[in-house]
Amino acid sequence: MTKRANPLLAFVLGMALLLSACGSSQVNSAQASNDPSAASQAAVDTQQNPGTASSPISVEYDSDDLDSSVSSSDMSIIKLEGDSISFEGSGAIVSGNTITIVSAGVYNISGTLIDGQIIVDTEDEETVVLILNGADIACSTSAPIYIVSAEKTVITLADGTENYVIDGDSYIVEDAESDEPNAAIFSKDDLTINGNGSLTVNANYNNGIASKDDLKITGGRITVNAVNDGIKGRDSIAIKDGIITVNAGSDGMQSNNDEDAERGYISIEGGTLNIIAGMNGIQAQTRLIVSGGDIAIITGGSVNSSSSDTWGMGRNPNDTSSSSDDSAKGLKAGVDITIDGGTINIDSSDDSIHSNDSITINGGDILLASGDDGVHSDSTLEINGGNLNITKSYEGIESAVLTINDGNIHIVARDDGINGAGGADGSSTNGRPGQNNFILSGDYHLYVNGAYIVIDATGDGIDVNGSIDMTGGVVIINGPTSNMNSPLDYLGAFNITGGFLIAAGSAGMAQAPSTSSSQYSVMLVFQSPQAANTMIHIEAENGEGTLTFVPTKEYQSVVLSSPELENGSTYTVYSGGSSTGIATDGLYSDGTYTAGTQVTSFTISGIVTGAGAFGGGFQGGRPHRH
Repeated sequence: MTKRANPLLAFVLGMALLLSACGSSQVNSAQASNDPSAASQAAVDTQQNPGTASSPISVEYDSDDLDSSVSSSDMSIIKLEGDSISFEGSGAIVSGNTITIVSAGVYNISGTLIDGQIIVDTEDEETVVLILNGADIACSTSAPIYIVSAEKTVITLADGTENYVIDGDSYIVEDAESDEPNAAIFSKDDLTINGNGSLTVNANYNNGIASKDDLKITGGRITVNAVNDGIKGRDSIAIKDGIITVNAGSDGMQSNNDEDAERGYISIEGGTLNIIAGMNGIQAQTRLIVSGGDIAIITGGSVNSSSSDTWGMGRNPNDTSSSSDDSAKGLKAGVDITIDGGTINIDSSDDSIHSNDSITINGGDILLASGDDGVHSDSTLEINGGNLNITKSYEGIESAVLTINDGNIHIVARDDGINGAGGADGSSTNGRPGQNNFILSGDYHLYVNGAYIVIDATGDGIDVNGSIDMTGGVVIINGPTSNMNSPLDYLGAFNITGGFLIAAGSAGMAQAPSTSSSQYSVMLVFQSPQAANTMIHIEAENGEGTLTFVPTKEYQSVVLSSPELENGSTYTVYSGGSSTGIATDGLYSDGTYTAGTQVTSFTISGIVTGAGAFGGGFQGGRPHRH
C-alpha cells in the first residue's frame, strides 16, 4: 500500500536545505510555518523581545596601521651583531647590547641579538615604526622589545622575512609591584603589527605580546608560544588581517580593562586565528565582536580527542596541572558577544561561547564541541542567522531569555538541548558539569520565531524554567530515552501559533504544547518503547502523509504540531514501513510510503489531542484522549 507525501514536509525540508546553503540569510517566519499570520506575530515578538543586540563597535585604523610600505629616505638602520648593535641615522642611543629609540621615525632592524634589548622611549607625538627585516632578538632578563613610552608604535614585518623574539624564564623588573614588563614584546602605549613577513615570539617568562593600551594586528604571519597569555591588549584588541597562531598556557587572547566600560573589548574583522590555550581562547572584559575571519580554538585540552568516559569534563582526569575552577572557555566576554560572520571552530573543555550578560548571533559558520555548554549567556541570547552546529555539549544552548529568529541550528547534548535558565554559569564547579543553581522565575522564556533547529538530547530536548512561545520555524527533537526527562519540559505555558514541531522521546514526563495555543498539536504515546530508527507515519483520511519521520533514538512518545493538522479531521498512525522520499534529519519529503503496522487513529477535537496509550505521567496541554 502506498501513501502520498505531504507537500508541507517537502517545503519544510526545502527550507532546511536553503538554510544550510545560506545560513546567514533571513527566512520569513511565515514561510517556515506556512501560516501568513506568523510573520506579523514574529515581528511583534521580535520587537517585544529584541534580545541584546547593540550598536557595533567601530574600530578606526590609521593609514600607518594598514600601510606597511615605508619610504627609505629618512630610515635609520639598526644592525644586530650578536652581542653588539650598530646604528646609522638619528633618534636612537646605543649602549652595549641595548638600543634606546628616543625620537619618532622609521627604524629598520636586521641581524641577530644574542642577549640584548630594543627599547622605545620617546615623548614625540608621532609614530615610531620598527621594521623587522630578518631580525632575531633575544633577551634573558627582560622584554626583548620594550616600548616604555610612545604616541604609537608600529611593528612592520618586512616582506618575505622571518623574525624571532625570545625571552628568558625570569626578568629583572623595574617595578616589582606592577611586574612590568611582563611580555616578550611589551608596550605601555598603542601598538600595531602589520606587514607581510613572519614573526615568531617565544615567551618563557609570562605573556607573548602585550599592550597596556590598544593592540591592532592588520597583517603578517604571527606565531606566539607563551607560558601565560599569548596576546594581550588591555584597552582593546582589533584583528583585521593576518595569520595568527597562539599556543598559550593561560588565555590565548585577552583584553582586560575593567575600569572603563568603553574599553576591554576585542574586535575580529578578518584573518586566520589558530589558538590552543590552557584556559580561555579569546577573552574580553566587556565586549567581543566577530564579523569575519577564520577562527579555530582548542581550550583546556581537546574534548574531541578525550578517551575518558567523562568526555563532558573536557580534561583528562589524570591531568592535575590546572585547578578544577579554571575557566577554559572558547569565546568569553563579560558583557556581550556579537557574531556577525566568519568561520568559528571551537573545541573547549568549558563553555564554547560564554557571556556573563548577552550574546547575539547574526551569522557565521560555527562548529562547537564543548565539555560544558555549547553557547551560554547569563541573561539574554538571540540568534538571527548563521549555521550553528554543536556536536558535543553538556547543555547545548543556555540563557535566561532565548530568542531564536532565524538560522540553521544542530545540537547534540549530554543533558538539555536548549535550556532556559538564568544566573551565573557555575556548571563546571568542582569539575562537574551541569551543577547550575538557578532560581525559578517567570522571567525565563524561549521565543522561537523562525530557524531550523535539530536537537539530539540525553536530557530534556527543550527545558525552560518558564514559558515558550513558537510562532514559526522548524524544530526536530530526538530524545531523551529516560523517563526522568522529556523531549519538552516547561514550567509556564507553551503557546504555539505557527511553525512545525516534531519531538520524539520518552513518555514518563512527556509534555505537549499548551491548550492556549492557536495551532493544533497531537501527542502519541505507544504501549511500549519503539526501537531507534523505527519509522512513524501519520496520514490524513485522503491518504496524504502528514508526517513521515525516523527518530534516531528509542522513543515512546511523539509530539507533532503542524499547520496541516485540522480540527475534525481523522488521522491514522503507522509504525515501521518504508518511504521512497528524501530524508533530512530523519524527516521525509516527497516519495511514497509503504505501510508498516497500523498503530492507532485519532480525530482532532481540541487544540491538543492525545492518541495511543496514555500513562499517569502526561503533563502539559490537556489532550482529548483517543
